Amino acid sequence: MYRDETKKVKIGDVWIGGGSPVRIQSMTNTRTEDVDATVEQILRLEREGCEIVRCTVPDRKAACALAKIKERIHIPLVADIHFDYRMAIAAIENGADKIRINPGNIGGPEKIRAVTEAARARDIPIRVGVNSGSLEKEVLEKYGGVTAEGLVESALDKVHMIEEQGYDNLVISIKSSDVLMCVRAHELLAGKTRYPLHVGITEAGTVQSGSIKSAIGLGLILSQGIGDTIRVSLTGDPVEEIRAAKQILRTLGLRKGGIEVVSCPTCGRTKIDLIGLAAKVEKMAEDYPLDLKVAVMGCVVNGPGEAREADLAIAGGRGEGLLIKKGEIIRKVPEEQLAAALKEELDRWGE
Repeated sequence: MYRDETKKVKIGDVWIGGGSPVRIQSMTNTRTEDVDATVEQILRLEREGCEIVRCTVPDRKAACALAKIKERIHIPLVADIHFDYRMAIAAIENGADKIRINPGNIGGPEKIRAVTEAARARDIPIRVGVNSGSLEKEVLEKYGGVTAEGLVESALDKVHMIEEQGYDNLVISIKSSDVLMCVRAHELLAGKTRYPLHVGITEAGTVQSGSIKSAIGLGLILSQGIGDTIRVSLTGDPVEEIRAAKQILRTLGLRKGGIEVVSCPTCGRTKIDLIGLAAKVEKMAEDYPLDLKVAVMGCVVNGPGEAREADLAIAGGRGEGLLIKKGEIIRKVPEEQLAAALKEELDRWGE
């Protein structure tokens, strides 16, 4: 499969590519020069499971802040650079573990060479990023607009700019808000390069709609063995990006750990507040680093059967419900105590 064969690249103390686990990324939305706010957000992302974080570096003040930020966080820090090659060099000098650039918009060969030499001196990767909004006029004219083929051609052209400087510590990113175009572009690119690929659906949207678009796009890409790191780009709290990314990876079998909560849809047989109960259990499950499946079922008619594959389950009836473990009914529990009974089982799991 593709991700087993990509080049291994080290970002800080995290390896990507070459069969490494698919890593979860996010990006801060604070002002990078506000060190306290940025660190606070990154620490929240870390607690949720973020493994690599990116900060924008629009000016020298933001670049200088990176050194202070790095002192207080525990995951690799990537600098996002647009247009000004000097900010890329400044970010590297202030400890960035990787830089993200589009070589086509930071200047001519001399400026690209300066950035490459700075990266070479510290042996840090360069992520070459291209998206549907940054395609060159010539590419747009050649393909009659934004296409998957154009994205791939543009990305590989930018990669060659860095390779011409004798540097191959690279990661590639091509993104589009068009899900199927993005999928096709990654299918084409994966067959043309062995560099690790950072995958995402750009400008996906709000937490709800963006998570759905990202799940479809990333699911189609990752299920083909393509992609070494991912970001779910959402308009909202970056923490929601991590939650969505983890769920996508778990659903595809690419990530273990954490409780998976499954619940049935409501129907006319439901005699309990299933919606409230499922939400309560899902929130409660966040506090347990257990690799379990927990089911929340709305009736005692089909509940026990449907919950057979879960490690733990609760199935509600009229005023009471069943507590189920490994498909076996343990006991009946009053409705108002179902969540508490489940929590007791989670507390002593593995004893």
